[in-house]
Amino acid sequence: MSGEDRRWPTWIYASGEEPDYRFSLANERTLLAWLRTALALLAAGVALDQIDLSLDDRLQSVLAAALVVLGILCSAASWWRWARAERAIRRGEPLPASGLGLLLAVGAIAIGLVVLVGL
Repeated sequence: MSGEDRRWPTWIYASGEEPDYRFSLANERTLLAWLRTALALLAAGVALDQIDLSLDDRLQSVLAAALVVLGILCSAASWWRWARAERAIRRGEPLPASGLGLLLAVGAIAIGLVVLVGL
């Protein structure tokens, strides 16, 4: 059994040819950057739940939960983005588009505006 046969997920590594390692490492660094963003969203959700703002307690809890949900979605979507990009790199195909940035931007803007208005 070769090293490629043991790598997971097989739907990525069994596809195409082994790319220049620099492309795979750059893709991995992008994944790690998105995961850091996810952790920041999770931390922001916890912080928003703990600080005392002049917002209704229920609204503040909903906003905190929304940040946590965005963090969870960011974690899952970042792995999916990494997997699709890695597969495209191995196949020599164009990199797939991702709506992850737009989703996070819209969510952060909406939550930020509500918090700002509540201050």
